[in-house]
Amino acid sequence: MDLAEKTLEKKTLYRGKIINLRGDTALIPGGRSVLREVVEHPGGVCVAALTQEGELLFVRQFRYPFMEVLLELPAGKLSPGEEPLACGRRELLEETGATALRYESLGELYPSPGYSNEIIYLFEGRGLSYGEQQPDDDEFIEVVRIPLEEAARRVLSGEIKDAKTQAAVLKLWSRRCGEALK
Repeated sequence: MDLAEKTLEKKTLYRGKIINLRGDTALIPGGRSVLREVVEHPGGVCVAALTQEGELLFVRQFRYPFMEVLLELPAGKLSPGEEPLACGRRELLEETGATALRYESLGELYPSPGYSNEIIYLFEGRGLSYGEQQPDDDEFIEVVRIPLEEAARRVLSGEIKDAKTQAAVLKLWSRRCGEALK
């Protein structure tokens, strides 16, 4: 069975600072046309920065859509034309003051494929050195260090709710430890 859909028309409904919204007309299998709403997002990165002591660098920050402070790995939005690794280096420095000597890909994440084209690129960072945070003018964040095993437990208990952080922590745990969590 051919599951592909064909775009017949794209219509921009909203242009924003971070996202755009389209209302597309698509032809689905069976020959019927339907409306597909698409949130266009430039994508982003998430860095699991692991210290020499086996701790991950986290940031605590207020997230307006949920009206709560969340615990997340350093992350941010890609600038136009920016390579994901360059964005990861920039965000790690801005949010935590840390730089990593080595980066390794932990893969890609599609956070909401039902309505958004956003891709989040996940990285592990090692060989850390530390300097001063350089947050954006509208960013208020606190850096927290959490041992990798404890971070994985917090993901599994539901304390860490952010999807990109959950994926990166569990991928790194699996890569580093290769055993099931209890």
